[in-house]
Amino acid sequence: MNTLLKNHPCFDAGARHKHARIHLPVAPACNVQCAFCNRKFDCLNESRPGVTSAILSPQQALRHLFQVLDRRPETSVVGIAGPGDPFAQPELTLETLRLVRAHLPDMLLCVATNGLNVAAHADELARLKVSHVTLTINGLHPAIVSRVYEWVMDGDQRLTGFDAANLLIKRQIAAVLALKAQGMVVKINSIIIPGVNDRHLGELANMLRELGADVMNCIPLIPVPGTKFGELSPPGADLVARIRTEAGRHLPQMEHCMRCRADAAGKLGEDMCEDVVESLQAASRDETPAPPPAPVRPYVAVASREGMLINQHLGEAERLAIYAKAPDNFELIGVRETPPRGEGDARWEALAALLHDCCAVVVSGVGRKPAEFLTTRGVRVLEMEGMVADGLEVAFAGQAVPLHLRKVNRCGTGCGGSGNGCRCG
Repeated sequence: MNTLLKNHPCFDAGARHKHARIHLPVAPACNVQCAFCNRKFDCLNESRPGVTSAILSPQQALRHLFQVLDRRPETSVVGIAGPGDPFAQPELTLETLRLVRAHLPDMLLCVATNGLNVAAHADELARLKVSHVTLTINGLHPAIVSRVYEWVMDGDQRLTGFDAANLLIKRQIAAVLALKAQGMVVKINSIIIPGVNDRHLGELANMLRELGADVMNCIPLIPVPGTKFGELSPPGADLVARIRTEAGRHLPQMEHCMRCRADAAGKLGEDMCEDVVESLQAASRDETPAPPPAPVRPYVAVASREGMLINQHLGEAERLAIYAKAPDNFELIGVRETPPRGEGDARWEALAALLHDCCAVVVSGVGRKPAEFLTTRGVRVLEMEGMVADGLEVAFAGQAVPLHLRKVNRCGTGCGGSGNGCRCG
């Protein structure tokens, strides 16, 4: 790992006394039910994953972050670790990461996830320069995994037993491979559950090493009342030491984990401070807009036939004008040809790559699929009518589209575009 990565106190024991971290609790939902987890809010005396004093929106999280940074300038890492899974509702996680990256371009970013849905977002995490990802993987044999998880949600389908286990294992393997392909540091958290997976963790470490994982954290079970494993005894020190020794033959072991809350802030091992809790709860009540970020992506793309009006649907546009923000105006820096029609999702993937340096695209109409493709890849899609200059003002300011610029008919609800039919879907 390079020097910058070593500033992460959870990945490097030497950094824990110098650098602090903050977890932003913006992920309320979960897509699996672990047999050891009972997510309980508003419990300041508990320090374990899944616990938080408040749930924040992305903009509230940004305000809370600024408050903490004023008091904790040694904070080097912003993470998202729950209280649910960050990719059960990926739009909340990704929007939070975009806001933080835009305002704090040098901050380390990390996420902690069960791995079920993260592989699909590996490209966007890489674009946002997320450097560390923690995956909780408790086994790679269906007979073991089916005992650890009560159910797994695949979209709207709820799976149990071996079906759930097989899907989760497949997705977690894909997650490690996708994240490592993007050059991220991958840590594996594994819960030591006596009588369930304790004899499997050495083998698990070897399997994960072959997939490319970097470090492993074998965490003793905390029996939580009301859960399936609530009556188990926690593993003793001898068992924990033996498992870490076995797993350590394959992967470096993290042994300074503090099992942080989803709203943790400060150095590892510090109690939740009163000022941090006050900031968190105040942010959760604050509905005022966060300040617009200075975009990491410096340009805005516009679909316009003649350069004056916003008057083209994204699917119809054969070229997009690219603008930069000048001191007193906007500067046209070039025109880019859009990918050819008729290539399905590949067209929108290519368009996202074409707009890699654009924070937004301004169009008169857009279909649901291209809008989702671009949004999840860091390009805001602004659908409006009016002058190009008005659209650029909104886009560069990071504002919502004002009422007087909004379309009367949204794309797909009666619009005809150029008369050749809507080509945006």
